[in-house]
Amino acid sequence: MLGAMAVPLGLLLALLGCATAPDPALEETWEGWKSLHTKEYPVGVEAARRGVWEKNLQRIQQHNQEERQGLHPFRLAMNHYGDLTDEEFNQLLNGFTPAWWEKPAPIFQASEALKTPAEVDWRAKGFVTPVKNQGHCGSCWAFSATGALEGLVSKQTGKLVVLSEQNLMDCSRKLGNSGCQGGFMTRAFQYVHDNGGLNSEHVYPYTGRDTSSCRYDPQDRAANCSGLRLVAPGSEAALEQALAAVGPVSVAVDASSFHFHFYKSGIFSSVFCSQRVNHGMLAVGYGTSQEQGGNASFWILKNSWSELWGELGYIRLLKDAGNQCGVANQASFPVL
Repeated sequence: MLGAMAVPLGLLLALLGCATAPDPALEETWEGWKSLHTKEYPVGVEAARRGVWEKNLQRIQQHNQEERQGLHPFRLAMNHYGDLTDEEFNQLLNGFTPAWWEKPAPIFQASEALKTPAEVDWRAKGFVTPVKNQGHCGSCWAFSATGALEGLVSKQTGKLVVLSEQNLMDCSRKLGNSGCQGGFMTRAFQYVHDNGGLNSEHVYPYTGRDTSSCRYDPQDRAANCSGLRLVAPGSEAALEQALAAVGPVSVAVDASSFHFHFYKSGIFSSVFCSQRVNHGMLAVGYGTSQEQGGNASFWILKNSWSELWGELGYIRLLKDAGNQCGVANQASFPVL
């Protein structure tokens, strides 16, 4: 519910000041969108939010018209974030803080001797839990980390256990993570190592808030790791080999563009995508597709924005084309 979201007063006043008269032709569509996503607004705010939604809808429709003309390889769609400005979206949801791991850690380098399959998809092997929803909280780093740990546990034990992001958020602050305000997958892995374990989601459920203290229960140790490895920064070849040899890998991307926010389907590539990463995701595979008359390679990335976003919560990101969105810049994975 957006009404529960804390919006800075200055930003809200700016939105109200920019609000234009709503388009009567969109009344039914707006009401349907509100109902679908159970949106409610405080008195006096709905007009501003509808104005943002209408502008977003217009930009989505313009992009898709261009896509039908062959100008883009991916489509956009209105989703549950439709009433957020780009600035709000990035402030609320993109919580990965880019930084190189300052402690000694082995680097996974690409090797010419290591041959990889043409396609990899760890979902088919049962290493990947269902898509989750981080809500209005910059905890993407925690979801990326649990995803990599879930894959590690599944590979070692044959059991797929849903792990607790809230455990990481509440308990890894001393390592420099900041809950909904952002964090690092590497420091999440380090916490699990130092702590001697991580709880399951069932025992330590997600609240999407920073208000609770650490409640780790050592009697419910659902995962552990002995350390972490970094993937050679910027190397898509190393990322491919790590994915093929190890399992799901934590990655970070630049998810700041409007096109990323409203991605729906196809192979994402964008001139608005930079190398400045700000959002944690989970690489679960790669493949190739015969789309728009040619072969295109792609990464399969799991997001934490619910199944309503993208291809049921996933994005296919263009692969082997200049490290799109910085996907190989800050990759890492836990080890046992």
